[in-house]
Amino acid sequence: MTTETTPEAQREGAESGEVPYPRRWAAASVLILAFMLDLLDITIVNVALPAMQRDLGASGTEVEWFSAAYLLAFAVALITSARLGDLFGRKRMFLFGLTLFAVTSVWCGISTSPGELIAARAVQGVSAAMLAPQVMSILHTIFTGRERASVFGAFGVVAGIAQAGGMVLGGLLVSANIAGLSWRPIFLITVPVAVLLVLLGAWLVPESRASGNRPRWVSAGVLTVGLVAIVFPLLEGRVYGWPAWSWIMLIAGILIVVGLAYTEHSRPEWRAGALLPVGVFRSRTAAAGLVVQLVAFASFSGFLLIFAYWLQEGQGYTPLQAGVLTIAFSVGGLAMALFVGRLTFRFGRLVVLAGCLIGGAGALAVFFAGGQGATTGINGWALVPGLFALGVGMNMVMPPLTTLFLVSVPPELAGSASGVWTTSQQFGAAVGVAGLGTVFFSALNGGGFPLALTASMITMITALVVSAALCFVIAPRSQISM
Repeated sequence: MTTETTPEAQREGAESGEVPYPRRWAAASVLILAFMLDLLDITIVNVALPAMQRDLGASGTEVEWFSAAYLLAFAVALITSARLGDLFGRKRMFLFGLTLFAVTSVWCGISTSPGELIAARAVQGVSAAMLAPQVMSILHTIFTGRERASVFGAFGVVAGIAQAGGMVLGGLLVSANIAGLSWRPIFLITVPVAVLLVLLGAWLVPESRASGNRPRWVSAGVLTVGLVAIVFPLLEGRVYGWPAWSWIMLIAGILIVVGLAYTEHSRPEWRAGALLPVGVFRSRTAAAGLVVQLVAFASFSGFLLIFAYWLQEGQGYTPLQAGVLTIAFSVGGLAMALFVGRLTFRFGRLVVLAGCLIGGAGALAVFFAGGQGATTGINGWALVPGLFALGVGMNMVMPPLTTLFLVSVPPELAGSASGVWTTSQQFGAAVGVAGLGTVFFSALNGGGFPLALTASMITMITALVVSAALCFVIAPRSQISM
């Protein structure tokens, strides 16, 4: 990217009395590439899970934890990390998070047991939570007007490339078996890139801060306990035969999160810096949007994990073949990205409704193309239409939901609402990996891959139908000022 100041930026800077940061485009390149590392690390693992399981002797539950630990840690640390950046400096927090990301990537790559890898993935998720919110905040600070819209628009493309590239790169590295390291290069390859970005970031990225409330460590700790208490029994309950404690822990986790929101709201001095501001949920669109996101995004995230596993262990695909096939999912999302903004403005919640239904139809197509899981050696081309529809469906759900959610909350709560939204998205992904993964591996142990595919796909389709029904709670387009 060029660091040259455009005429538009010069005019906007003159009108506002501010001189645009001269190296903003170079800084944006560093920030977006760092953000891309986080996105890659979410998807690159999926295609390597069977190899990890065999090499480390992991159980099905531990395989789920390899992904869920990262997502859950990311979710619980996100809001607090964003506030720490505002308080101590966004550049400082970004560089620290990126350095920790490099260190934990090495740790993941040299792990010798399932427990060690799970711990490394959890700390890696914390490091990603440290850098991700700073990227958005810094870009918002150094860009204005049309340039800001352009740079944020690039994130949709970056997300699509990272999603497709992560699965393919992961498959390529595992299949290549570099130096006999099997799956380990998927983590180690990010280390030199992260180190280079730390050096470039220290040089190119400007420092910025913002006034705001200090993090409340007690609230952050309570939220962490609540979210972990929800995900843990979903992952571990199957192993122990769903004893009473698993249900008690699940219910307690939900009550802890609700109790934290109520407590923060009931104390006026806490409302301004609340982690879970109740005011966000007073809008039916915001409340319904959060639920739809949790259910729908959980379905899509869980699907990517079980699908890559089923292709390799159930159908005999190589990691590279599995990664290449999932490009159809990403292509569907990228194809829809060109139109989804205009469709959202014109049709509002109907876009989300259509996305849920198209996603459900895509899941059904994958299910039937897979012969209901009863055969092996399925032709990959038969799976492509369903995967493409799933990608289209996901991109018709997530960006429109984000828009509808943010325009439905009061302006004074926009910052808090954005944190709640991003946290719930990552938490939804963790729940999807835990929930759909539990259905898949439970059925796998009971009836093999045919039953595992059947049970998990029926669960996914049901979840997307429920999400579609919940869309009717969201306010119609005519009631939303966009």
